[in-house]
Amino acid sequence: MVLNVFWSIKNSYMVILITLLFASLLSCSFEKTRVTENPFDPLSFKEFVEPDFPFFSTYIDARKIGVGFPENNVVSRGLVILLDDSSYVCFDRDLLRWSVAWTGEGLTKSMLPEVSYRDFFNKKNSVPLVAGKPDLANGIYPGWSRGKRIFNEVRPKGQYSEGFTWGALQKSYGHWNGVYVYGSKVVLSYDISGTEIFEMPGSVRHGDETIYTRALEVGASEDTLFLNATELIGGIDEKSDGENSYIYYGEKRDSVVAVSVVSEGSLSKPLVAVTEGRHLSVSFPPSNLNRKATVFLWKGAVKDLEKFHFVRDTTRVGMPMFNEGGSMRWNDEVLTKGKLGVDTASFVTDLLTLPIPNPWKRNIRVMDIAFMDNNKAAVTTFEGDVWILSGIDDKLESLTWRRFASGLYEPMSIEVYKEDIYVYGKEGIIRLHDLNGDGEADYYENFSDVMQQSAESYEWASDMVISEKHSIIISKGGGLTARPGITKTMTEGFRAGSNHAGVVMRISLDGKQSEVLASGFRAPYLGFDPISGALTATDQQGNYVPSTPIYVIDSGDYFGVPATKHREDSPDPKRPLSWIPHRVDRSPGSQVWVTSDKMGPLNQSLLHFSFGRPGLFKVLIDSTSKGLQGGVVSINSYYSTPVIKGEIGPLDGQLYMAGFNLFGSSSKGISAIQRLRYTGKNSYIPNGIKTGKQGIMLSFDSQLDAIEAFNLFNYRVKRWNYKRTKHYGSGHFTMDGEAGEEVLPVVGSYLSADKKSVLLLILDIKEVDQMEVLYTLKASDGTLLNDGVWLSVNYVESLDLELFGFEGVDLSKLDLNGVEMSSLMKYDPPITRDRGKELFEKMGCLGCHSPGTETAGMYGPPFKGLYGSERKMTDGSTIQADDSYLRESILEPEKKIVEGYEAEMPSFQGILSEPDIDALLLYIMYLKY
Repeated sequence: MVLNVFWSIKNSYMVILITLLFASLLSCSFEKTRVTENPFDPLSFKEFVEPDFPFFSTYIDARKIGVGFPENNVVSRGLVILLDDSSYVCFDRDLLRWSVAWTGEGLTKSMLPEVSYRDFFNKKNSVPLVAGKPDLANGIYPGWSRGKRIFNEVRPKGQYSEGFTWGALQKSYGHWNGVYVYGSKVVLSYDISGTEIFEMPGSVRHGDETIYTRALEVGASEDTLFLNATELIGGIDEKSDGENSYIYYGEKRDSVVAVSVVSEGSLSKPLVAVTEGRHLSVSFPPSNLNRKATVFLWKGAVKDLEKFHFVRDTTRVGMPMFNEGGSMRWNDEVLTKGKLGVDTASFVTDLLTLPIPNPWKRNIRVMDIAFMDNNKAAVTTFEGDVWILSGIDDKLESLTWRRFASGLYEPMSIEVYKEDIYVYGKEGIIRLHDLNGDGEADYYENFSDVMQQSAESYEWASDMVISEKHSIIISKGGGLTARPGITKTMTEGFRAGSNHAGVVMRISLDGKQSEVLASGFRAPYLGFDPISGALTATDQQGNYVPSTPIYVIDSGDYFGVPATKHREDSPDPKRPLSWIPHRVDRSPGSQVWVTSDKMGPLNQSLLHFSFGRPGLFKVLIDSTSKGLQGGVVSINSYYSTPVIKGEIGPLDGQLYMAGFNLFGSSSKGISAIQRLRYTGKNSYIPNGIKTGKQGIMLSFDSQLDAIEAFNLFNYRVKRWNYKRTKHYGSGHFTMDGEAGEEVLPVVGSYLSADKKSVLLLILDIKEVDQMEVLYTLKASDGTLLNDGVWLSVNYVESLDLELFGFEGVDLSKLDLNGVEMSSLMKYDPPITRDRGKELFEKMGCLGCHSPGTETAGMYGPPFKGLYGSERKMTDGSTIQADDSYLRESILEPEKKIVEGYEAEMPSFQGILSEPDIDALLLYIMYLKY
């Protein structure tokens, strides 16, 4: 039949055209180009704030927006709504108020996700300010009240923190429910004392004037409800007639702020009034019926007042059917093809190619991943987006990505619980709803905002886990001074932040109740065993955090940061399960318990994510009769980018890892989702550790070569303590408190009967913060094992050697009375440039300082041309970068800070010997050429 139609067309050119068109349509329908590479080209991305999505989330400092506006106006959980014709309003989700409305430009380019959006390593964020022309504002008081007008802070004193009050209103007063997305509009949902309110903000342009609108549906109420519309300070006259109110200002009474209300129906009409000569408010009388009204707001010249009246009289705003879901916004998908790692080791990494490029020219820096029952995965990004990934299988050849949600506030965690998607960001925990089943979120529900959030940019909403048995557990970062902020400095390195800065909290499964489990953190990330309920955390090295710790958390614990203690007593900080040296992992991510039975030697293990290294560590737990201690060993594989979060795949049982680069990782990759896959090949990493009076026992996944295991020169053991001080990180200190590390002699080594464990007899085992055991061994199949274990010794008990398969151990070797420990130390290598270069890389300097001139992604200044140059300090002084200055910078880096940088370098006191420093200086000197 189709052929008959074709042949009936006389024009042969038409036949060719239709045939080509038909073939093209078939091609578009059945074949779509798959993305196989992710070119992170900054020029290929559009702006961070998308003009065709109606909102984004941020904090704002609006205390200095001009004369006549409230002086106290800060928003920590702001919903910035893009209105018509370059106008904006920031809705304060905590106080349910219009904080500020303005026209022209949006906000200053200040948020960390924004400044780094196309400049991937730019960490110079600042506090967002209004960049356009402010029109309307309200101070820090509720946007609504019941029974009487309220223009003061009503939140409990417990939410006050050093000059600011943070957090949501008490639920009995009011509650933020969430935001509906409907095309280019949003509908806000909240309640005041149980009265449900829906609001659709908007604006109308008439000539050069912008008139703001608030379309409202107000539920029944027994009391009068008052809407605080706007505040003007310095008015000289006022006028009201019930439906309209005006405040006139200016030396010649030539400017005015106007508010009008137009309602449907004739009963219980709302009224506008001026209070205290500065507040314009709208009252809604008691009613047993729902009411609809539109509030019009405007600020301008008196001569243009008729334009406001015209818009008020001619504009009628209808509320859409928002609760049924809107039309699809991102009606396209991106197809990608992953890359499998070559099975050359027991564990390899596969790459799940991201949807870059995509039709929206959107950058994608993945933060977290969570699986759904159908083996799809929900992925959250630092940009505030959520994507749904499907097609995950063994080969990764047919991955499909769809956008699901946007506009979120630095959402660092995502979980799927009973098939609902929960995202944890600075606005709290959001539950996303697809109301019409089109694959996109229509309703962003405020599931829980019981955790306080300040306007400090580094008070991260860092991690979240959800368990039906153990509720919801979240962690929050401290208010660090490393970036500009607004709260006062409490201690070196920390601003006040909120009362929940630097804590781990438990939240009930309904999102309504909370308790602080532990405090005193700098920037914690979580690990959670869903089977046992065991909870662990990492923290970031910095002020009061001497190195990277792994903590086991019990209720009531305190972990050492005074500014985030949030308690009246002063307990000693809890000791970690293990410290990790700066040179091994200077910046951790979260942790994951491997509940799978498909990851071979990693089954049932706790894995630790490293942002700085980057990569993974296996955590070895040493259980004693007095408590826990342990250590870490690296899981060597190729990691293309830093890894921050991860989850076990429900079908294949492998580990999927998400992460992106920004804060000075050794990796240069921007972002990726990687899969750590067990190939079934032999594994050679340690799987157990026991420390006792006799020494250290290490167990391996594979049998060891006996000759190499017995060779004492194949082991190097050191120990040191840290000092928890106000300074960034810590040097290394001997048992007597002097700067330095102690080398512990290995006086005997023994192989267990099964040849999988080695016992090292070590002199003078004591409780100590950090031990390092480096080894060069061989497996029985000839594979070289050259690695290390880093552990902490919290308790010293006698080892039951026979229980672990060791017989005939000569413990008399531990009796070396009169032998000086220093006499057993190994030879110190000569001072050379090569030694300096090796130290530069080994000590992690390379992650923060470029040996060339590169500054992108670096915390510290580049080293090429550094030696002998003039350096300008933050105090305005200058100094020559000679041996004396560089030596001081290595040992006491907080003393002199180069202009443009922060005090974020740890001391290498006791870590580098004098010959080490000489070699490093020699290396830096020759980088001049």
